[in-house]
Amino acid sequence: MYRFLLSLRWLAAAALAVAAALVMVRLGEWQLHRYEERHAINTRIDAADSTKAVPLTSVVPVPTTAGKAGPAPGSSVAWTKVTFSGQYDPSHEIQARARTVNGDVGFEILTPLMLSDGGGVLVDRGWVPAPEAGALAAPTVPPAPAGQVTVVGQVHLSESRPTPIEHRDGRLDTRRISVPRLAEQMPFPVYGAYILLTGQTPANSKAFSEIPIDHEDDWQNAGYTVQWWLFACMPLYAFVYYARKEAQLRAGVPLKKAASPPPTGDRVEEADRELAAARTAPADPAEAAAPVGRAEAASPAGRAEAASPAGHAEAASPAGRAEAASPAGRAEEASAKAACPASRTEEASAKAASRAEAAGRAEAADPAGRAPEAAPADRVGAKGQVDRKQAEKAARKQAEKEAADRKRAAKIERIRAEAVRKAPVDRVEEADRKRAEAEAKRKLAAPSGQD
Repeated sequence: MYRFLLSLRWLAAAALAVAAALVMVRLGEWQLHRYEERHAINTRIDAADSTKAVPLTSVVPVPTTAGKAGPAPGSSVAWTKVTFSGQYDPSHEIQARARTVNGDVGFEILTPLMLSDGGGVLVDRGWVPAPEAGALAAPTVPPAPAGQVTVVGQVHLSESRPTPIEHRDGRLDTRRISVPRLAEQMPFPVYGAYILLTGQTPANSKAFSEIPIDHEDDWQNAGYTVQWWLFACMPLYAFVYYARKEAQLRAGVPLKKAASPPPTGDRVEEADRELAAARTAPADPAEAAAPVGRAEAASPAGRAEAASPAGHAEAASPAGRAEAASPAGRAEEASAKAACPASRTEEASAKAASRAEAAGRAEAADPAGRAPEAAPADRVGAKGQVDRKQAEKAARKQAEKEAADRKRAAKIERIRAEAVRKAPVDRVEEADRKRAEAEAKRKLAAPSGQD
């Protein structure tokens, strides 16, 4: 049943589906790795207050070349709590402008701290607001403490997209803190990351504001992981679905068809079909099989009306046929019926009463010679009364049905008229149609034997 899967086309489709699934699985694994990295960073940020600081040289490589930055630590070291001691070098102090803290723009001040090994560490001592003269004016910076200083802080990796470095107000001025770019301005080796100060002995000046540390959005990567793995299932599912569908087609199993939308044809044609169905629809089978119909057919008045030549003549009249076949006559008849439902109901009731009265007179005028075949007087009277009630009931039902038919016909005519009014009409076709209708009326109205 599934031998067709060994064909070249289906083998290529299977290989493509598997390859797409593998690529998406790998993308999901990459996002999972990013989630783990960011989650570890957030863990180190949250644990900074309760974790013991480690020596700086145990997590950041020692630089060896003057004027250059040492090797940068990996992302697994970011925000690690470290401690080290040395002396500040205020002659190579750095100000990073346009730095925002709590919505305010100011400067971050970085001062190199010289260690005993001859290397320097850039220490971000904190944030100071911009002066009232503007963001480009020189900020008021508390001096760095002299002598031996012990610093506790968190490792901050060098920022990307470095900007030019300028000398302004006796300091190095920059927009982005790029350690390799800043190390070129120093006469000593510089460690490959800078330290965000959290504690110091002696204490740091209160003029500095602590720089907040933003957490990484690790849940975003977790969502991407699940998304890629769900995507990996889609090509495999599609291959299995179409393979099963192909197998069913080859086995001759009928497929489920979706429900077809409703027809959107010409509204004029649909209205004509509904009108024709309403005119040619037979009466209710229950009413046709009711005893009332048998009573009316068996009554003398009913037989007389059914056998009346006038009825046959009216039905066989050419004018009557022409009027029945004319679309204009149908429209006028439907409008007339819709306009006077009450009069039709009264007319049907009057006809039923006259039929019952005629039946009573026929029974009263029956000759004596037929008396043995007729029913007794009391049974005849009771039967006539029952016939009258049933005839009135049937007349009411027929009148209600005719009223409903007239409403339906009027509605269809309104829809047809609206559709004809909105639809573009070819004047030549309209003239031909009217000419054909007039010719048909003339032929139907002509006496028999004449053309």
